[in-house]
Amino acid sequence: MLTQDRWLLPEGIEEIFPGEAEKLDRLVRRLLDRFATWGYRLVMPPMVDFLDSLLVGTGHELDMQTLKLTDPVSGRLIGLRADMTPQVARIDARTAIAGLPSRLCYFGSVVHALSGHLEKTRNPIQVGAELYGHGGVSASVEVIRLMLETLGIAGITGVHLDLGHVGIYRALAREAELTEPEEATLFEILQRKDATDLAAFLDGVGVPQSIAGMIRALLDLNGSTHVIPEARILLSPAGRVVLEALDELSAIVRDLVERYPDLPLNVDLAELRGYEYHTGIVFAAFVPGQGREVARGGRYDDIGRVFGFARPAVGFSADLKVLAGLSSWNEQVTDDGAIFAPKVIDAELDRLIAELRGQGKIVIQSLGGEAESAEKLGCDKVIGKQDGHWQVV
Repeated sequence: MLTQDRWLLPEGIEEIFPGEAEKLDRLVRRLLDRFATWGYRLVMPPMVDFLDSLLVGTGHELDMQTLKLTDPVSGRLIGLRADMTPQVARIDARTAIAGLPSRLCYFGSVVHALSGHLEKTRNPIQVGAELYGHGGVSASVEVIRLMLETLGIAGITGVHLDLGHVGIYRALAREAELTEPEEATLFEILQRKDATDLAAFLDGVGVPQSIAGMIRALLDLNGSTHVIPEARILLSPAGRVVLEALDELSAIVRDLVERYPDLPLNVDLAELRGYEYHTGIVFAAFVPGQGREVARGGRYDDIGRVFGFARPAVGFSADLKVLAGLSSWNEQVTDDGAIFAPKVIDAELDRLIAELRGQGKIVIQSLGGEAESAEKLGCDKVIGKQDGHWQVV
């Protein structure tokens, strides 16, 4: 006997019903078609993979998000992917031509062991694009532009773009000569943007005042593009690596401002989203009313090293379900309606049905049930005989 518990799903796991699934399908088709016009080719990594492949180039956070089990065939640990980027990096390593950039895109379900603080779902549908083989500003700008175009295709308005650079924090942490646990603590304090705790921590671990002052300055280096020249002054003692990171960030900002003069841009040098993962520029798109980003990305150079092909990489990803939920485009989709066909064995009728389906029309043919009708099956047209021939009426 079935009980109501049979209807339950694990917490944070959802099933998608026909109406919503069809909206998601229409949206992802549009996105993948647009990615293709930029030269991004579709890849389809497997849902299950060996754990050491899933966690390539990533940190503790993704490890904690990955559901793990033992493969009965090999005896090795495998996992349900929580992010597709490491798998796409492997595909790039296997298919790329040395010296040439490659552009790859993907979509598919991922599974998270835990839901985030602001996320209810544990099974996002990840869609994204990645550019391998070019370490320059132009590659980063291209991916950011494609992310913005993705949001535009979805009909999402009021987008704000946040930019940061984890290379600056990495350089300052090295100068501070922190241990790994100390660096993890510093990272957590900066994410909370707690100036009091930050000052106490830096004093407690004995960071030299010159370095401590620059780390404390990161909290205030947050705002419009004026942040970058201010950072040059405050962080100049940190040396070449930090100044080169600021040069890169400045070049990206100049390009984006020229292309999108009305796009609200925010620079935040204490924003370390994906710190364990990324190596340079990081970026995220926000919209009013959403407590977290709707798309995010950054640079993660050399992620393919373990696969024998280390090279620059930059990409972005988003949850298709989040995009669809915010999408005004979904509300504008028109539906021609379905056509009801009677249960009749007739060659002419079969040819007409095949022709209509070939044109992309929805034709639902009766199975002969007494309760079936055009209205109940959601059809606004029917096929009937007129003047001795089958026609849509």
